[in-house]
Amino acid sequence: MSETAKNEGKNQMGRIGFDNEKYINMQSEHIRERIAQFGGKLYMEFGGKLFDDYHASRVLPGFKPDSKLQMLLKLKDQAEIVVAVSASAIDQNKKRGDIGITYDQEVLRLIDMFRGVGLYVGSVVITQYQGQASADGFIKRLESLGIAAYRHYMIAGYPSNIPLIVSDEGFGKNDYIPTERSLIVVTAPGPGSGKMATCLSQLYHEHRRGIKAGYAKFETFPIWNIPLKHPVNLAYEAATADLKDVNMIDPFHLEAYGKVAINYNRDIEIFPVLQTIFKTIYGASPYQSPTDMGVNMAGNCIFDDEAVKEAARQEIIRRYYTALCDQKKGMEKKEEISKLEMLLNQEGLSTADYTVAEAARETEAMTGEPAAAIELPDGQIIIGKNKKLLGAASAMLLNALKQLAGIPDENHLLSSAVIRPVQDLKVQYLGNQNPRLHTDEVLVALSVSAAEDENARKALDCLPMLKDCNAHCSVILSTVDADIFRRLRINMTCEPKYQNNNLYHH
Repeated sequence: MSETAKNEGKNQMGRIGFDNEKYINMQSEHIRERIAQFGGKLYMEFGGKLFDDYHASRVLPGFKPDSKLQMLLKLKDQAEIVVAVSASAIDQNKKRGDIGITYDQEVLRLIDMFRGVGLYVGSVVITQYQGQASADGFIKRLESLGIAAYRHYMIAGYPSNIPLIVSDEGFGKNDYIPTERSLIVVTAPGPGSGKMATCLSQLYHEHRRGIKAGYAKFETFPIWNIPLKHPVNLAYEAATADLKDVNMIDPFHLEAYGKVAINYNRDIEIFPVLQTIFKTIYGASPYQSPTDMGVNMAGNCIFDDEAVKEAARQEIIRRYYTALCDQKKGMEKKEEISKLEMLLNQEGLSTADYTVAEAARETEAMTGEPAAAIELPDGQIIIGKNKKLLGAASAMLLNALKQLAGIPDENHLLSSAVIRPVQDLKVQYLGNQNPRLHTDEVLVALSVSAAEDENARKALDCLPMLKDCNAHCSVILSTVDADIFRRLRINMTCEPKYQNNNLYHH
């Protein structure tokens, strides 16, 4: 294990199980080999998040959220980014659930971020185009910003009507995307954006131009060379329960090589079609199985399997809580919840196995008021209770910072002289009926106090130590509080109930 891995990020129990430095080096080298295999040009469908893969960092403790980005930076001189976004997602104002911005806005954010780290963005492709005015408007906006934009059209019968797909009226009708470099990374704001179809269309056009090019797929999960029912792979099923993804043993790989490899239903179902498309374009398929198409080396970088398993089990429970709360908020989650309950049962898990949830529920039962709990990096559980001046989540945050800073419990980080003016502003001038301070208001007040109060400054300096800690509240948090915990990278979950019986909650 590398020295870097020994000293980098820890999970909530102080254990890491993934060698991030080894992963970056091994992954970039493997991609170089795949580029060479196809004669110097590779279209790589890039699944998952490049900049902020927090799911991977939670289930593979030691994995950095930007690991895939760092890997790409090792290939910076060879790499060119093509961002794919579907016209239907633009037309429906589809949003990224984790950061709440629409897919077209996310395209612009991604381009800024890629450029900010020195990666070359060649173009944007609007997929599944059917003449939508909203998509045309976005293309005009991109072109006004100096970004090349192309249209890929809906193909009737895709992906099964191969004679049409691999013809002038199928892929041939799509705009050809000119590219300059040997590694074309096709990424997107989210799933269903048409990344694979973009890659295949480009292979068709490159072949017509006499240019040799290949295709590969890079997705972190499921991990192909760990067991089918390994908690990390089950956590992937939990994360994609809304998409109905199911991990499976790759039958094509087993038949071709006599070896077990793990893939998932969508790739396995589409593989015979892909093979036929490859054969139609090239005369032969370069791959014998969907696993062959992948370039993921993550499974080779797990060095503490028990640490990884425990982190993944915790993630399954968190996903279950998230789905329960979404359902309470009025979303249709019945099938997703059933799938998550099946995964919990499969691992012999329940919400009782989530320490912070048990602590929050027990405290609420004793006090009759909402409560929150957080598990610090050393495993210590810190509680927050509803108070006159602070909500349970805000009290928990302050109590955790006091503990980390070594400040005695009886010392107040925020005096009533600081809190009351904020309450007056909320109630008297901003029309808020709840005078208790939200977490954002608490952090602002703490920052102000830190200018003159040594304890407040020490506590504020401990904020980064809460990153990746698990926390739970016995009631659904306000959107403001939930957003603050997300920004602090605290893994916050809630019981699926509101503090009151109002019909409207914000």
